[in-house]
Amino acid sequence: MSTKTSTHEFQAETKQVLDIVVNSLYKDKEIFVRELISNASDALEKLRRIQLTEKEIADDNLALEISVSTDDTSNQITIQDFGVGMNNDELVENLGTIAHSGSKDFMEALKTDGEKNDALIGKFGVGFYSVFMVAEKVQAYTRSWKKDGDGYCWESDGSGSYTIEGAEGQRRGTKLVIKLKDDFSEFAKEDRIKEIIKKYSAFVQFPVSVNGEKVNTVDAIWMRSKKEIKDEEYEEFYKFQSNEYEGPLMRMHFSADAPLEINSLLFVPKRNMEKMGMFRNENKVALHCRKVLIDSEPKGLFPEWLRFLRGVVDSSDIPLNVSRESMQDSELLRKLNQVLTKRFLRFLNEQSQKEEEKFLEFWNEFGNLVKEGAATDFTYKEDLAKLLRFESTALDAGKLTGFDNYIDRMASDQKEILFLFGKSRESIESGPYLEALKARGLEVLLLTEPVDEYVMQSIREYKETKIISADSEELKLEKLDQEKEGDSLNKKDTKSICKWLKDTLKEKVSEVEVGERLIDSPVCVVGGEGMGGASARRVMKMMQGMEAAMPAPSVKLLINPFNTIIQGLSELVKSDESTAQLVAHQLLDNAMASANLMDDPREMIARSYEALEKITSKNK
Repeated sequence: MSTKTSTHEFQAETKQVLDIVVNSLYKDKEIFVRELISNASDALEKLRRIQLTEKEIADDNLALEISVSTDDTSNQITIQDFGVGMNNDELVENLGTIAHSGSKDFMEALKTDGEKNDALIGKFGVGFYSVFMVAEKVQAYTRSWKKDGDGYCWESDGSGSYTIEGAEGQRRGTKLVIKLKDDFSEFAKEDRIKEIIKKYSAFVQFPVSVNGEKVNTVDAIWMRSKKEIKDEEYEEFYKFQSNEYEGPLMRMHFSADAPLEINSLLFVPKRNMEKMGMFRNENKVALHCRKVLIDSEPKGLFPEWLRFLRGVVDSSDIPLNVSRESMQDSELLRKLNQVLTKRFLRFLNEQSQKEEEKFLEFWNEFGNLVKEGAATDFTYKEDLAKLLRFESTALDAGKLTGFDNYIDRMASDQKEILFLFGKSRESIESGPYLEALKARGLEVLLLTEPVDEYVMQSIREYKETKIISADSEELKLEKLDQEKEGDSLNKKDTKSICKWLKDTLKEKVSEVEVGERLIDSPVCVVGGEGMGGASARRVMKMMQGMEAAMPAPSVKLLINPFNTIIQGLSELVKSDESTAQLVAHQLLDNAMASANLMDDPREMIARSYEALEKITSKNK
């Protein structure tokens, strides 16, 4: 074997590419460790494939592993693999030419949206050159896997040239000896290198050791078959990946070949820290490409409302930018997002049917985030609607139901899914709107979270069944079969009190009429010009903020001629109209408060004091 040294000059445009790789391409200098470990893993994988077909392989007794050693005294790091290695021509091709297809092609690729299947980093082989961000000098000792192969040493300082000379006594594979620049001595420290490898290369399929100690101790179980993985392994992996002390509530192990090649393992934690008021959840689903970490917290991999998820997504179809630091093809990222989100929502729906108790445990923790998605994300509105759960008049307090079960219980002549909003179940049940619905045997969903009405206004329909608020003028009720009990105002007095109320309340009400939905209560309000109903107005106020100035709602006031207060008001108008006017305004205020439309109670309070003063002054 010749030991003659040959010197090679990088071409001018190749120097330009090297300058980009070293000075502009990578944000984090530590990335060079990931790139070199990844290259070593690729070399070992190639050898493993060769072993299936070739019998004559050099140093066939060597283990398929990656060895890293650090020396902070000499400011040096060594990375060695026993993979395929290289001969002289391969050294020139792989390490002497940054862009296998030509530097001009590489420069052009930097400006485009990436290439399908193969990352630019793999196509052009620039990952190795990231070492020159931190290296003063790099030596690559290598020997091909072939029995008659020779050993070589490739050396460069990255400034514009490299040398190749023969090297005796080399074993199969490649050993990189990296002399670090003084500013980057941190990378010669054992703890720092271990930290980087655990962060980026924890799941490389071959053993990686640092100074003789194995570092990647956790298996990339998302690439294995579900049938061969025990629950304990899933739990161990979850605790490692999410840094949690307890196991997950749910897990979904999902693989697909089309439309994208995906291997994913997603977990739902047991606790929602956001609900506990500790901090906002951040999506911690790591993105890998063939087991190598690309991004520990990628943006856009899942919708914002799934920010509680933990786990791993691995896809070899992802086209990356040359540094692997961000997705290059945003269209494919959106496709990946859609496939994963659809599949996870299907998983949740399956859980709700197969393991209802566990799903309800999930709902109690993360239900508000599901509602956030239903209210804001039109793409998945139908899938999210299947998961929504609310209390209902058909169930005991604390029990929850979904739209599907509600529809199953609907009477044949019922046309809408009905809901009412209030601060609590008790406040809704004590209000005027349930009276007529209970009398007609209609089920009502009871909403008590501010976001609930926003959700209903966004969904509007489920399986061709309209969803409307029971305080909406849109709700039309059939007359009861049986007559209401008790005395009622006659038609003439009823018409008269309706007209008087409209004249007294003026622009505060659009109409006053008899309400079929009232059984016991004296009044209630529905509708409202430009409001779309009381529910829609509350949603508008929620969107604009509680302090936002909104015009006073003009509502339709419904009265109950069977109620003694209305009957008494009809008489009071004739004997003491000024007091009757106070009562009329108070009735409207009470109705507005029952509909959660009372923006400012100060006027109501002042009026109630005035009424009390009138009553008490008569006894003097």
